[in-house]
Amino acid sequence: MNDTALLHQTVKRYEKDMVRFARDIIAIPSFSGQEGRLVARIKSEMKKVGFDSVAVDRMGNIIGRIGKGRAKIMVDAHIDTVGIGDRKAWKWDPFKGKYAGGKIYGRGATDQKLSMVPMVYAGKMLKELGLTGDFTYWAVGSCMEEDCDGLPLLHLIQKEGYKPDYVVITEPTDLAVYRGHRGRMEIKVVAKGRSCHASAPERGINAVVHMADIVRDVTALNQRLKKDKFLGKGTVVVTKIECQTPSLNAVPDECTIYLDRRLTAGETMKLAVSQIAGLPSVRRHKAKVEVLHYDATTWTGLKVGQEKYFPTWVLPESHKLIRAAVQAGRIALKAEPKVDKWVFSTNGVASAGRLGIPTVGFGPGNEIYAHTVNEVMPVDQLLKAAVFYASITRFLAP
Repeated sequence: MNDTALLHQTVKRYEKDMVRFARDIIAIPSFSGQEGRLVARIKSEMKKVGFDSVAVDRMGNIIGRIGKGRAKIMVDAHIDTVGIGDRKAWKWDPFKGKYAGGKIYGRGATDQKLSMVPMVYAGKMLKELGLTGDFTYWAVGSCMEEDCDGLPLLHLIQKEGYKPDYVVITEPTDLAVYRGHRGRMEIKVVAKGRSCHASAPERGINAVVHMADIVRDVTALNQRLKKDKFLGKGTVVVTKIECQTPSLNAVPDECTIYLDRRLTAGETMKLAVSQIAGLPSVRRHKAKVEVLHYDATTWTGLKVGQEKYFPTWVLPESHKLIRAAVQAGRIALKAEPKVDKWVFSTNGVASAGRLGIPTVGFGPGNEIYAHTVNEVMPVDQLLKAAVFYASITRFLAP
């Protein structure tokens, strides 16, 4: 029997255990900052399948290790999720772990805590089949990514001493190899006015009217932003608007808008801020432009934070890691994998965008279901992903 057949045969034996583990994961709510119970469940499974060590860092991220070799390979899944929104919009209980027709349903099924299942069982395969080599395999369940992508990996790498040579992000790719995505940032623009009684608006300066000029300029700016052949176009959009006013019969004296700015190749935080600050209406109305800051407390009680800038990253298709991912994809899929990019942002903004560590994406599930009431995970994709995570190690070991 060849190696490919052996891996697929072995993971098929794990299927019932993987489904049970997946359903347990869905059944434990793990909103950002509330991941503690799920961490405990993952820790139990890692120990059960034979990881060499399992640790939980100060932020609450869980790290399972196999091997002590020179090539450090970090495989990451964020285990937090967004909320469920309108409960009535769901056709099934988002936390029941419904299993039907070879698929698992519920919040986090696609985005993306179920990726922990193949990551853990890839570790079991490495041990059971004696596929250990001159590498260290770290399976990471990271926290609070939905609130601040990249922050957990920055903490792990910069403050906890886990310094990988390669990172595999397991956000949904529908089993394609992804080699980058646009960056993003969150910007606030504040325009001031002067309040007065609404019966005589001419006595004041309406901050909302000033902001209307700025919104028009921002919308026009979006059409002029840079395009990249691979990553696509940079974008900027107004996502929220609010005003400060003494009452509903007073002219507002302050208005604030929030912008989502997606950064394509070659666009930086400095450029994006200068583009907004340089708009004619922003200059005319002397509006203030600033990058938002994230501050929070993790489930362990650790206070964390960073500016809400998440850099663009792209790895060349010729890079060793991409070549290794394509080879592992051939084994997992028994076909040539597609090479593409994410539309949204991932923890790769830290590993690749900020720290320059070679990073690649390969995950089960289709991103079109992320953050929807239709989140679903085909079990066959979990099996194939496990084969991929076990296989890629052989191509990265010295």
